[in-house]
Amino acid sequence: MSPNLRIASRFLTARKRAMLMSLSCIVLGVGLFVVTQATTSGFELFFIRTILGTNGAIRIEDKIQDTIRSMAAAGNEGGSNFRIAMRNEGKKYIEGIEEPKLLTDALRRFANVAGVSSVLRGGVYIRSSFRTEAVQVFGINLDDQLRVSDLEHQIVQGNLDDFRSSPSGALLGREMADRLQLDVGASFVLDALGESRRYRVSALYETGVSDIDRVRVYLNMGEARSLLKRPTGASFLQVNVYDKDRAPQDAAQIEATLQYSAASWQEREKVWLEAFRALTYSSAITVSVFTLIAGLAMFNTLAMIVMEKTKEIAILRSMGYTRRDISRIFLWQAAIVLMLGTVAGWALGAVVTYAISYIPIRIRGILSADTFIVNWSIWHYVAATLISVLMVMAASLIPARRAARLEPGDVIRGTAQ
Repeated sequence: MSPNLRIASRFLTARKRAMLMSLSCIVLGVGLFVVTQATTSGFELFFIRTILGTNGAIRIEDKIQDTIRSMAAAGNEGGSNFRIAMRNEGKKYIEGIEEPKLLTDALRRFANVAGVSSVLRGGVYIRSSFRTEAVQVFGINLDDQLRVSDLEHQIVQGNLDDFRSSPSGALLGREMADRLQLDVGASFVLDALGESRRYRVSALYETGVSDIDRVRVYLNMGEARSLLKRPTGASFLQVNVYDKDRAPQDAAQIEATLQYSAASWQEREKVWLEAFRALTYSSAITVSVFTLIAGLAMFNTLAMIVMEKTKEIAILRSMGYTRRDISRIFLWQAAIVLMLGTVAGWALGAVVTYAISYIPIRIRGILSADTFIVNWSIWHYVAATLISVLMVMAASLIPARRAARLEPGDVIRGTAQ
C-alpha cells in the first residue's frame, strides 16, 4: 500500500458517519440506476421483439408513381434542392401490390432480407353464437409467414398443421376467441361483400398486442382471395431482415430501387419508441439525484476533514510531501468510498433486478406481460459507474485543491485559509 493511500485510509476514519452517508448514497444511486434501466429497457426490447415478430421489420404497401409535377421537376435543369422538393411533393401512391411474386423475387436479392411474405387484408364481420364483431382478415401463405414472424411461437392452443392442411381453417387471437366464446375446433361465420362463409378454428395465437389479438383472423391465401374476391395482388409485403438496426437504410434503398413505399419498424413505431426513450432518460435523471447527493456529501465531508486536519497537512508538507501528494491523499479518500459504494451498488442492483423479474403483474395493451421484464446489460452498470465517478470525483476536487494550497507557515501562524 502506498503512503498516500495509507494516509487517506487513516483520514477516512476521522469522520465515519459522514463517510457512511456518502457511501450509502452511492450504493443507492448505482443500485437504483441499474434497476430502473434494466426494467425500462427490458420492456422496450420486449416491445420491439413483439413488433418484429408480428408486423415484421419492413412493410411494403403502395406503388409510387410520379405525377406530371414530379416528372417536370426531375427534368428541370435548375438547382437540385428545387428538384428534390418537387419530387417528394409530387409523389402519388397506388394502393396495394399488383405483382407480389415479382416484387418478392426482387426483394430476396437484397443482402439483408431474410424472408418475404405476401399478405392480403380485408375488413369483414365475424359471427359466433354469442356476438358479431368487425375484424380484419389476413390471407397468408403459412410457410412464408413463418419466415417473417414469430407466429409459430405465438400459438397457445391448437397447431399450425391443421391450419396448413385445412382450407376452411383459421387462426384467431386468444382475446378475440374469448370475446366470441370460441375454442379450437369451434365454427364461426365470416361476412364479406354480401356473402357468408363458415370456418373452423384451427389454432389460437397470442402476440401480446391487444390491437392485434382482438381483430386479426388469419386465413390461407387461396381462401382469403375467394372470400374478398381478390384473385390477384396483395395488400402488402411483410419483410424480415437479418440486422434489424439496418431496417431504415434497407427501407430507403428498397423504396428508391423498386418504387414501392417501404416503412421500417422504427418509422412505424416511432411514437412508442420515443416514449420508451423518454421514460429511460427521465428515470436515469431521477435516480441520479442519489449520486448527486453522494457528491455533495463527499464535498462536505472532505471540506470538514481539511479544516480538522490542517496541522497534519502542515506536518506532511514539512516532511516533503508536495501539493500533488496532498491532493492525491484527499482524492484517494473519495476514490475508496466510490469504489466500495459502486461495488455494493452493483450487487444491490443485480439482486433487486433479479427479485423484480419475478414480481407478478398483468399488462395488456401494446404488449402482454405477466411479470416484470428486465434486460441484463453490462452497459447499465458501466453507465451507473461513470455517473458516480463524474459526480463524486468532481465534488472532491475543490476540497483536495484547497488542502494542497495549505502552507506549513500559514498553519503555524494561524493564517491558513
